[in-house]
Amino acid sequence: MVKTWLDKNMEGRLKMNLKEEIKSFIPFDEAEEKNKEYLLKWIDTFPDVLTRNNEFGHFASSAFVVNKERTKMLVVYHNICDAWIFPGGHADGEEDLLSVAVREVEEETGLKTKVLNNSIYAISASPIVGHIKRGKYVPAHTHLDVVYLLEADDKEPLAFREEESKGVKWISFEEAIGDTIVDFIRPVHKRLIEKLQEQNT
Repeated sequence: MVKTWLDKNMEGRLKMNLKEEIKSFIPFDEAEEKNKEYLLKWIDTFPDVLTRNNEFGHFASSAFVVNKERTKMLVVYHNICDAWIFPGGHADGEEDLLSVAVREVEEETGLKTKVLNNSIYAISASPIVGHIKRGKYVPAHTHLDVVYLLEADDKEPLAFREEESKGVKWISFEEAIGDTIVDFIRPVHKRLIEKLQEQNT
């Protein structure tokens, strides 16, 4: 499908807004500093970073959902990653990535959330292995992930979508960085929790 001038103009505007938001993000540690550089370079390199049309990699929006007491986080057992990980999903061309994160939490867990911060809370870049989705093979690629800080009631009932996950649950911060969490996500959980605890001191 050939893109029109209007399509390209809109794509460029979305990229600039996202780039400015990431440029204003203040990294928590060296890992986020490097990820920030990586995400900005990706935006400058590829014409399409907000949709899955870019098979090399694209933006996703996720949520670090905590309970009111700030002792637990919400995780979903993601089928493709084969691991417990915070909820989130593809941007799929949407500019408002915070809205994407809020919507994905409700769709993946059944919970309504409260936004604690409108700005990007964390950033990361994660490798996604090649996999089958809806009967088609998806090559290995990179998820450029922006994460937002949300709050939900850990007493509310949970639900999950079987086509995407095997379950959803609240886990303690101790469990979130423990040996039962897969290696590639454990340091991300640790960074999110340390950042929250530092802000609350």
